[in-house]
Amino acid sequence: MSSQIDHKPRLLADTKRVVIKIGSTILSDGRGFDTDRLRRLVGEVCDLELAQVVLVTSGAVAVGMARLRRDERPKTVPQRQATAAVGQIGLMALYEQYFAARGRTVAQVLLTHDDLSNRRRYINARHTFDELLAVGAVPVVNENDTVAIEEFLHFGDNDNLSALVATLIGADLLVILSDVSGLHTGNPTDDADARRVSVVDSIDDTVRAYVSDVHPSVGTGGMKSKLRAAEKSTAAGIPCIVADGLNAGVLPRVFDAACDEGTLFLAQGDRLSRRKHWIAHALRPAGSISLDEGAYRAVIEQGRSLLPKGISDVEGAFEAGDCVSCLAPDGEEIARGLVNYGSSELAKIKGHHTSEIQAILGYRLGDEAIHRDDLVVLRNTAT
Repeated sequence: MSSQIDHKPRLLADTKRVVIKIGSTILSDGRGFDTDRLRRLVGEVCDLELAQVVLVTSGAVAVGMARLRRDERPKTVPQRQATAAVGQIGLMALYEQYFAARGRTVAQVLLTHDDLSNRRRYINARHTFDELLAVGAVPVVNENDTVAIEEFLHFGDNDNLSALVATLIGADLLVILSDVSGLHTGNPTDDADARRVSVVDSIDDTVRAYVSDVHPSVGTGGMKSKLRAAEKSTAAGIPCIVADGLNAGVLPRVFDAACDEGTLFLAQGDRLSRRKHWIAHALRPAGSISLDEGAYRAVIEQGRSLLPKGISDVEGAFEAGDCVSCLAPDGEEIARGLVNYGSSELAKIKGHHTSEIQAILGYRLGDEAIHRDDLVVLRNTAT
């Protein structure tokens, strides 16, 4: 098994644009928000003198809890949103204060899933980040918790958001700071034989089997969500390091080519284009299409477009251009793509040859149900 020292000199030499995610469990000391730790991390970021850095921060709810003098995390969505609204102002004030002391300017960027799932807004967001970084500002990103609902349930302590932001801005490296020292072969809290994994070449079923979540009292993410974030970033060609942000000096060690810190997830060779990564990870499927065995093999093994002939079933209500899940004959999701026809149209032409589309619908928008350029295989399960 390789060590980080085998990879980091080349990796860091090419690193200019970095996303650093700071989790809730780092910014809470068990009694409330830990301002000293945030000040220390801001100092470490500034000391690195990175050309371009974006922070994805949790902590709005934790700050809100402290300001509202609440000991227990709010349980309902309205309570969480209200607490986040109170905390967001205080959180950004702290970032502004600590960065200003080091001569740096910060910019607040609030995102929801819709900002990343709408292609036009996705592109506009990227242009905004590019401009902020060009003028030397440090964008501090958080979910727009006061209006988002499903994000509380799906982003997982901003781990997923950090991977999407890294892809959005074309980062060279994603660093996720948590309260664990990296991926372990077991749960280190109850497994004395669990050892830290220095380098993960690819995230497979063996790596996934290492993960067992311990749900924190303040944050909403665990190691599973960090593994999913690493999987998304590395699929986009962006390496990821998960390290323990509770330890002073963690960032200098992460960016030291001679230091083995946390777990390094190597970028995958088959880099997804930003468009395909957007399809695979930023969009919510509006429905599903079931493939027959022939279409399944054509998509998985040959990288071909999906034709109406290979569709056995259509579920959900969606329009042309929407994202849908593509299901294998056994029901497993194996791909996602943008459809050329809506659900009502596909229900009529499924199982038919392309030469029959005109006669069935009275028009033909194209031969493919999903063109291969708009189709992303999520996992190659063909045997």
